[in-house]
Amino acid sequence: MKKKIVSVVSILLALLFAVTLTSCQNADQTDVWKNATYTRDTELGSGSKTLTVEVKAQEKTVTFTIKTDKATVGEALMEHQLIAGEEGPYGLYIKQVNGITADYDVDQTYWAFYVNGEYAMTGVELTEITEGAVYQLAYTK
Repeated sequence: MKKKIVSVVSILLALLFAVTLTSCQNADQTDVWKNATYTRDTELGSGSKTLTVEVKAQEKTVTFTIKTDKATVGEALMEHQLIAGEEGPYGLYIKQVNGITADYDVDQTYWAFYVNGEYAMTGVELTEITEGAVYQLAYTK
């Protein structure tokens, strides 16, 4: 009888551990999106140029189709308050995209910038808009 109770308690503890672990993992997956401005693909603006910007954080991606008359990706994103950050020695250091904060000093996360799947050689404020290009800002750790 004692062995049976120990076995049942062990099984219950294992199940409780598994449920707790799964809950924590799911909370981490959605946690960065809780302050997001947009959680679905969105079209913004009006203008003669169109750019596509993917915002990727953890397992979720939201795509923005932006119409603008601005010259650079950074100007177009700032026009719609999609990015925020601090001016640094190399230009704008993006800390927030779509309401999602990445702060290397706090949790070693940052926003990586890609153009057509390649790591960008310039920041968003110096990257001119190219029709048909896909830009991505990825929450990175």
